[in-house]
Amino acid sequence: MIERYTRPEMGRVWTPENHYRAWLAVELAVCEAWREAGRIPDAAMEVIRARADIDVERILAIEETTRHDVIAFLTSLEEKIGPEARFIHLGCTSSDIVDTANALLLVQAGELIQAGMRALLDELETLARRCKGMLCMGRTHGVHAEPTSFGLKMAGFYAEFFRHLERVAAGLDSVRVGKISGAVGTYAFLSPELEKNALARLGLQVDPHSTQIVQRDRYAHFFSSLALTAGGVERLCVELRHLQRTEVLEVEEGFARGQKGSSAMPHKKNPVSAENLCGLSRLLRTNALAAMENQALWHERDISHSSVERVIMPDSTILADYILARLTGLLRGLVVKPGNMRENMERSYGLHFSQRVLTALIDAGLARQKAYETVQRLAMQSWESRRPFPDLAKQDAQTREYIGDAALEELFDAASYLRYEDAIFARVFAAEP
Repeated sequence: MIERYTRPEMGRVWTPENHYRAWLAVELAVCEAWREAGRIPDAAMEVIRARADIDVERILAIEETTRHDVIAFLTSLEEKIGPEARFIHLGCTSSDIVDTANALLLVQAGELIQAGMRALLDELETLARRCKGMLCMGRTHGVHAEPTSFGLKMAGFYAEFFRHLERVAAGLDSVRVGKISGAVGTYAFLSPELEKNALARLGLQVDPHSTQIVQRDRYAHFFSSLALTAGGVERLCVELRHLQRTEVLEVEEGFARGQKGSSAMPHKKNPVSAENLCGLSRLLRTNALAAMENQALWHERDISHSSVERVIMPDSTILADYILARLTGLLRGLVVKPGNMRENMERSYGLHFSQRVLTALIDAGLARQKAYETVQRLAMQSWESRRPFPDLAKQDAQTREYIGDAALEELFDAASYLRYEDAIFARVFAAEP
């Protein structure tokens, strides 16, 4: 199941090979900036460019001795490059490389997540437009309220995920920064000009003020945007799970040939994808809390954040990518049952028309509380006797006196609840994701 929805592109972002290549890209960008500043000779730079490469196994072997990943990385480069390697890492501290490379990796991952969100938005729009005008019961507190359409339900989720896309983009901008400012951010052996030059080569912005690290409120922003997205995923999946309950059955997850729902009960068709996605969404929110806990470090830095980020950076981005892809597949295969929607609307005997009758009585001159009491009396009578509320309202002397038979008949048209559906759709789908 995992492999079916996991894109190899996201997995490749977090391979050791890509991880070290991001470090190498930062080191080379700093060297190029030093060359422009006249510190590294052109001939030496040519050698560095030609020989600098990654050997993952060698780096890991060296780290067994050094117990320091960046030093192991630099040692491996020195073996490959030779004497000119003395110019690599000039004036830098480890976090100059690690944090700047983190930005490159998070941008790679974040752009894939944005692509997944756009695919989900496309599927939501398709479903919303296909189900536009498809009347179904709106529920508050799980109880019948007034009619809406299934298209409007999906348009509402589209609007939410559009906001999630904007938040992820903003979070990605927060981490799209690097720092080449030295041990405590004072440029003791570097310069702001060199930092700007190096980061421009990488497509990154300069962090206006860094210590030994880029401050972790930036990371917390990005991971919080993923957590909010996970909340949206769970909200949509909870809706679908409720709508698939046997007593409701207005939608149903696709069920493949040969699929089984229960080891004991052959009849079972369960909302397994929606349930899985609800559970996985909780993991994303948990990881966002870990990112927030990483904000408060000692002085110019400590290392307590590092172990956390080695877990949540790959885990959260891979998980977000998987969740979005699986939810998109769920929606693509969703079975919508308009007949059941109509039947469910009838289960409350037309009580959803109660506010229309209430408003009509008020408009006709009856005091609001008196009108409310009249309609509530008819509604309770309908519920207890299981007789249609419209029939009781049409037979009630007071209601007929104030509203009139012809006007009363016009109140019981369910299509009236969708008279502004077009306007809502136009508003929701006005902007391109």
